[in-house]
Amino acid sequence: MNENNKSRVGILLNGIIKENPSLVLVLGTCPTLAITTSAFNGIGMGVATLFVLVFSNLFISLLKNIIPDKVRIPAYVIVIAGLVTIVQLLVKAYVPVLDSALGIFLPLITVNCIILARAEAFASKNTVLNSVLDGVGMGIGFTLALFTISSIREIFGAGTWFGLKLLEGINGIFHTDIKTVGILTSPAGGFFIFGVIMALMSYILSKRGRSLGNGCAGCPSRESCNHVEGADPVSDTAADTVAKEAQQ
Repeated sequence: MNENNKSRVGILLNGIIKENPSLVLVLGTCPTLAITTSAFNGIGMGVATLFVLVFSNLFISLLKNIIPDKVRIPAYVIVIAGLVTIVQLLVKAYVPVLDSALGIFLPLITVNCIILARAEAFASKNTVLNSVLDGVGMGIGFTLALFTISSIREIFGAGTWFGLKLLEGINGIFHTDIKTVGILTSPAGGFFIFGVIMALMSYILSKRGRSLGNGCAGCPSRESCNHVEGADPVSDTAADTVAKEAQQ
C-alpha cells in the first residue's frame, strides 16, 4: 500500500476511534443525549448525519476556492441546510415513524457542530476525495457512538432492543431475572452512560499513547486544522491571526 492510500485509510479511520466526534472531540452532544433512548433512534440519527456530513464535505471542498473567505460560514450553513432539507423530506416520506421519534432534532442537524466543524477544519482545506473520506469516517464514528449509547440505554433501561423484549422473565427472549434500570432512559441516565463510554475511550487512547490535553497540543484534529492557539476558533485561521499580529 503506497503512502497516499495509507493516508486516505488513516483519514477514514480517524473519525471512528481516534477522532470520534462524540466520544473524543465531544461534538454533537445534544442529539447524543436526547435521542439515544432507543437503538432505532440512534441508528436513524446517525445515518441522517452521515449523509449530510459526506455531501456537505463534498460540496464545500468543491467550492472552497469560489466561496469568499468572509462569508464562508454562512455559505457552509446554506449548503448544510439544503442537504438537511433533503434528508428530512426523505425521512418524512419513507420512515415517518423515525421522523416522529426524532422530532426537532432532525432539522437541527443543520446546526450540528460536527458538520460545521468538519467543513471549517477539513473540507475547506483538503481535496474532494479526502474530504468525502473524512465525512464517511466521522459519520460512521458518530453513528457507532449513538448506536452503542442507545443500545445500552434501551436494553438495560427498558429491557428491549429495536422493540424486541429481551429481559425480565419468560416474556423476554432471554430467560433472566435481570431487572431493568429505568433511570437509564432518563436524561440523567444518558449523561451517565455517555460519561462512562467517554472515560473508556479516553483510557483506550491513553494506552495507545494519545493524550487528550487542553488546547491545540491535545486536540486530535490539530493536523488538519490551521488554527493558532489563542485565536477565535470559528472566525480566525492561522493566516488571519498572523495578519492581525503584523498590523499591531
